[in-house]
Amino acid sequence: MTATTTAVTADRSRRERKRQVAAAAARYAETGDERRAVERQQQAGVAFPDAEDALAARAARLLDRQAVPAALLVEAVRAEPLDPAAAYERILGVSKELQAWSFLPRGARAARTVARISVRENGRELPVGTGFLVSPTLLMTNHHVLPDAEAARQSFVEFDAQVTVDNVPQPPTRLEFAPDEFFTADPRLDYALVRVAPGPDQRPAGDAFGWNRLSAQPGKLVIGEPVNVIGHPMGRLKEIAVRDNMLQTRLDDFIHYMTDTEPGNSGSPVFNDQWEVVALHHSGVPRTDGQGRVLRHDGQVWQPGDGDDAIDWVSNEGVRVSSILKHLAALPLTPQQRELLADMGPESGLSATAAPTVGTVAPPVGRDAAAAGAGAAASRPAVEKAAPGTGLRARDGAFGGGRHLVFLHGRSQEGKDPERLRREWAGGLNQGLVRAGLPPVDPADVWFPYYGDRLVEALTAHEAVPLLAEAPTATAAEAVAPSSYTARAVYEEIIGEAAAKWDMPHESRLATERIGMDDVVGALHKRLGWLAARSDLDAWAIALVFRDVAAYLDDRRIRDAVLDCVQETMPDAGDVVLVSHSLGTVVGLDLTTRLSPGVNVVHLTTAGSPLGLDSVYSRLLVGGAKRPDIVADWLNVWCPTDAVAIGCPLADDWADGLSDLAVVNARDRAHSIAEYLAHPEAARLIGSRLTPRV
Repeated sequence: MTATTTAVTADRSRRERKRQVAAAAARYAETGDERRAVERQQQAGVAFPDAEDALAARAARLLDRQAVPAALLVEAVRAEPLDPAAAYERILGVSKELQAWSFLPRGARAARTVARISVRENGRELPVGTGFLVSPTLLMTNHHVLPDAEAARQSFVEFDAQVTVDNVPQPPTRLEFAPDEFFTADPRLDYALVRVAPGPDQRPAGDAFGWNRLSAQPGKLVIGEPVNVIGHPMGRLKEIAVRDNMLQTRLDDFIHYMTDTEPGNSGSPVFNDQWEVVALHHSGVPRTDGQGRVLRHDGQVWQPGDGDDAIDWVSNEGVRVSSILKHLAALPLTPQQRELLADMGPESGLSATAAPTVGTVAPPVGRDAAAAGAGAAASRPAVEKAAPGTGLRARDGAFGGGRHLVFLHGRSQEGKDPERLRREWAGGLNQGLVRAGLPPVDPADVWFPYYGDRLVEALTAHEAVPLLAEAPTATAAEAVAPSSYTARAVYEEIIGEAAAKWDMPHESRLATERIGMDDVVGALHKRLGWLAARSDLDAWAIALVFRDVAAYLDDRRIRDAVLDCVQETMPDAGDVVLVSHSLGTVVGLDLTTRLSPGVNVVHLTTAGSPLGLDSVYSRLLVGGAKRPDIVADWLNVWCPTDAVAIGCPLADDWADGLSDLAVVNARDRAHSIAEYLAHPEAARLIGSRLTPRV
């Protein structure tokens, strides 16, 4: 690129930002009457001066996602008779004032998706804005930050440009943009969406840093609620603006809110207190005079040479996420490009098969459809179509020959290549080992019993459970329920206990006829919906895991088929370092009762385990929550947003000799074994067991 091209792009970006500031000021002035009406209501004691239908939608979303502590909700709505509007406000008040303990780790996780954008200009690298991941590969920012694909080619993005918990600058991860594979932008809504190229390890950026699920659904924010903004003001390391802020007015496509932001925050995500993105921050709103001229703090007309710090900023403006999603849905795209948009998740309303609106004129997306198709293919692993596999033995002499590392997988592994699965597990563990300063392991040194196909055969033979690939979330609980009466009873017991452990209120305690709580409590699928709303797993995934756990525990023939299969690929002597996941943790505990007499001890690790549920551990072959004598030490790794691990920490129920380690997994990977093993604390403890103590 030439210096002239760079200068032209930079000048265009500056002119575009000036235009956006002027447009924001004009919209702010036009809503003065509405804003003053809101202020009068707030002075009169109305905490959330919004329309009743908006309050109802917001309350319903909070309840559906269990964003309100259940016990406090019960007290708030049962103390006195309430009409619907008053009940909605009471629910919103509880949500605003009190946060679950997960507020901070969820915020930290959301912050990892936010990155600093810099441009290469005449041999320099200048920060120009902020962006955030909205899918595994797509990043959103402002149009005035990246006005076109050429600007994206001249720019790069830095994740983790922040300080550590010890207030020491953290080395950022720099990635390039791939606008030829996907780029679109709209000047009116001031957004740009661009593909981020994978890093040297070829992992999509979202796999490493997580991504935000955008939602086109209503109910994410009402007037009077606080907002939180994470970004890179003035190009500094990552900062967050929380509290002392609130939504002031809501327009068709924009919102105005009070919070502390500075230039450089352009392109930042605006979050509600549940860390859902509600808007794309794009401009401060300056105070203006009767002629629309920007004013300084001293009341004088601002001049370009005065600098942004001299402007009297009175508010901030963001672009509503729902408006951006509607615009994206109408773009004329290739099938490959639409697949990239579909990766943003089901609540975005962007389908891989959706057709563009007739007559819609949109900016070009990318430079070459063929390149976009290649990029989409590169971002997804090939679908496994391997023949049914068998377990894999470790090569002779691994870890000195007297110590054996065994990976024991969970459900939904049927038809997969055991060798590839072993490499994926080892890859996750090696990430954690390297971060912990320990040597990585060779996948060939790991035992990998494989029972995925045997489990499906047993379920089909004894349970007649249809192995469906997907179903509507609302009916997931019923759709996958075991056909056996006794297995179904176990299944319902597990889901009921799990919902109770996450404080799901009883229907009779919530005055459902007054506040519409019948969508939250009651039947089996509502309990499952409660679990999904609390966690980072959808109802379908939770139902399938609990279905298979219930079938395994209830039917001795299924249990024997799985255990027999696992025993075919297990060491028969020495010390065993057993790392198990999900259903595999249940199988692993049973397995300790059937090991060869030559096995000395088991060093056990469980991850994403349901073993904290009484309905699960009471049915184990070990006879309840009793640590088997052969288990010398036990590490249980769990994530608070993993609904399968809802009974954790295990130390509350199990005997001594067990260590619990809580970790925060990436969004949409709460139950991923690779994510669990990549945590250095977990990997360090596993790695230390692979070397016998002298």
